[in-house]
Amino acid sequence: MEETRDTSTGGERAGGGPHAPQHRHRVAVLALPGVPPFELGIPSRVFGSVEDAEGRPLYEVVVCTADGEPVLSDAGFVVQPAAGPEALAAADTVILPPTHAMPELAEGGPLPPEVDAAIAGIRPGARLVSICSGSYVLAAAGLLDGRPATTHWNLAPEFRRAYPKVRVDEEVLFVDDGDVLTSAGVAAGVDLCLHMIRRDHGAAAANRAARMCVVPPWRDGGQAQFIDRPVPEPTLASTTATRAWALERLGEPLPLDKLAEHARMSLRSFTRRFRDEVGMTPGQWLTAQRLELAKQLLETTDLSIDLVAHRAGLGSGNSLRAHMKTAFGVSPAAYRRAFSSAPA
Repeated sequence: MEETRDTSTGGERAGGGPHAPQHRHRVAVLALPGVPPFELGIPSRVFGSVEDAEGRPLYEVVVCTADGEPVLSDAGFVVQPAAGPEALAAADTVILPPTHAMPELAEGGPLPPEVDAAIAGIRPGARLVSICSGSYVLAAAGLLDGRPATTHWNLAPEFRRAYPKVRVDEEVLFVDDGDVLTSAGVAAGVDLCLHMIRRDHGAAAANRAARMCVVPPWRDGGQAQFIDRPVPEPTLASTTATRAWALERLGEPLPLDKLAEHARMSLRSFTRRFRDEVGMTPGQWLTAQRLELAKQLLETTDLSIDLVAHRAGLGSGNSLRAHMKTAFGVSPAAYRRAFSSAPA
């Protein structure tokens, strides 16, 4: 499971969960001058892969600009938008990819007037999302003040200086603060879009979208594993095989010494190597994987809460409730009511 920060309530969910009346959730992607094409294309590709059981698309994605005019991407070609700022006023979710043409934002400078006006026109209650340094645009608009957020790890020191009111965490792949979500650099935008699909329609829908995009439905660890720091010698043993082995045995006791023994390392070496590779401790990683398994069991089976906890390696139903409340802000029973696809 990707390392994230999720401070959403776990109650109301954009899109309403799979039992809500189906309508195409409107996603507006605001293309600004200097937008990188990869990040610009992520929402269309990922959300465009989501369908209901009858094969109907669940999201409608439109690329717009602040004034309806074409913008020049940072790859040198022009992006012709399908709409102007009116798309923001109609959107359920607004996504801001990065811009490499507004250096003043790195100093905490103001947004260009047309961009400021476009963002001011976003419908109240819409979900706001940034990919990579698109967080600068949200911050410059004052929409991240006092809130947790992330951005590319390499930009974190600069971002803190420019926007001291934002609580920056550069070690996670994304931060979900309910109605405002921010992701780390580049491909973390894919992780965040898949997370939103899980939040809207459950893990099964997100897994199908991930398969269509040929990407993992979640990534181990967080941004910490990519931060520029001394790395272990490539000749040293890896914990990859042990992680794969553990994933097949999540319902069994997996104490640290057993993991280290499988990896043929000392406890100290295994713990250090694991954190270098994954960006979290073995215990944190195991809990995250077990919670992911528990969510899948809650969605796809009618097993009791106690049995789900047992099969996921989380002990008792009370333990599962405590873990889910801490991680997701929701109880197992409430999660099952929202996302269960098991026969009644």
